[in-house]
Amino acid sequence: MSQKNETTVLLLALGVTLALVVGGVWFGRIMIQPPKTNNSDSTAPNSSTSNQPIQERISGGDKLLIPTEATPEKQAGIKAIASKNYTEAVSKLETAIKRTPNDPEILIYLNNARIGNQKSYSIAVSVPITSDVNSAKEILRGVAQAQNEVNLAGGIKGIPLKVLIANDDNVPDVAKQVAEAFVKNAEILGVVGHYASDVTLATVNSYESGQLVVISPTSSSVKLSRASSYVFRTLPSDYVAARALADYMLQKLKEKNVAVFFNSQSGYSQSLKSEFVTAVALGGGQVISEFDLSSPNFDPAQNFNQAIKGGAQVLMLASNTDTLDKALQVIQVNDTKLSLLGGDDVYAPKTLQIGREAAINMVVAIPWHILASPKAEFPKAASQLWGAEVNWRTAMAYDAAKALIAGIGRNPTRKGVQTALLASDFSAEGAGGGIRFLPSGDRNQGVQLVKIVKGSRSSFGYDFVPIP
Repeated sequence: MSQKNETTVLLLALGVTLALVVGGVWFGRIMIQPPKTNNSDSTAPNSSTSNQPIQERISGGDKLLIPTEATPEKQAGIKAIASKNYTEAVSKLETAIKRTPNDPEILIYLNNARIGNQKSYSIAVSVPITSDVNSAKEILRGVAQAQNEVNLAGGIKGIPLKVLIANDDNVPDVAKQVAEAFVKNAEILGVVGHYASDVTLATVNSYESGQLVVISPTSSSVKLSRASSYVFRTLPSDYVAARALADYMLQKLKEKNVAVFFNSQSGYSQSLKSEFVTAVALGGGQVISEFDLSSPNFDPAQNFNQAIKGGAQVLMLASNTDTLDKALQVIQVNDTKLSLLGGDDVYAPKTLQIGREAAINMVVAIPWHILASPKAEFPKAASQLWGAEVNWRTAMAYDAAKALIAGIGRNPTRKGVQTALLASDFSAEGAGGGIRFLPSGDRNQGVQLVKIVKGSRSSFGYDFVPIP
């Protein structure tokens, strides 16, 4: 690689790092806190929590799981719940939520404290707090909103809903232990989780053996289709997203040659890449080269030049969270020379913040966008509740919780919830419309393509907007 390219890549890497350590920033008007580690998106657990006992990872309000927002009032409320002093807990947490209205952990604990020792139904949600606190909070907001709505409306046929939160680090082995703990807790009637596809796949046998439904709001790998009759998801599979992106490339961009960047160590990334390659071939296009973002020899400038020499007209970024920084380097090296496509993990604040002008017109496939459902009640209610707009992870988590609530309403047993979700007449009202599941456990819904344009909805001068 030339000295010029070496300098460019070094500057890009420094730019990514600098942007991450700058103070809190806004995306979709939801506050993104500054990372506490060198890489807040890493799936590797913090060494201080990797050996943490499973019960210390699970809380209905008696433990603080998100330490980055530990206000005195919040801590006092948690202490009161641990002492079963629910009246004091409600008072402290009501004060806490006024100070930090977009903290979903507070709202969940507050609703649990209001229930106290009353009869209730319970669901659980497992999120990657240690490894990706921003995504964890996005998911928790969706579950918290669904819980808050049903309890304010009188509960599920008069019985309120409790929510337990777990931190699984986004690590398969930890998530499996969390799933087994959920199974052993007979009060839990359903689970929202997990985050990455590999992590959800690791828990399948546990939920199957415990006859406990799990609904993932963010796992899209095709391997989850029919993995178990107890495994569902509220976002479309990579099969749907890949075909939407391939169709856009072939029919809208009128281009046929594409180079794909992916992470061979990620089940999600491999799934999206594989489905996209197939879709392109079936449509008459050609994948001229594939580049592994996880390779120790990965060189964005060198790989980009290789793609150009091979005749690539489009770059497809099937990166996962761990390799997003490398995908952003590809975007910068490309600098709008070739058209860009991306999977849903590219839909992130950093893409706007770091990509900027180089990311203009990039097309990304996501399950839902707030501007695509302007008349729906969910976006309005979410903005009012959180004081900000929310993204697709919150919407899909909301839908997962709403599906479980509807299933419990039909039959408040584990087997009853599963039977309800698989019923041909099952439907629940979600963030952007009805929630229905195919026999495979997949959601019967398409994806939303969005494009990066200049705008003012985020604080970066660039926005993701729906493509009609």
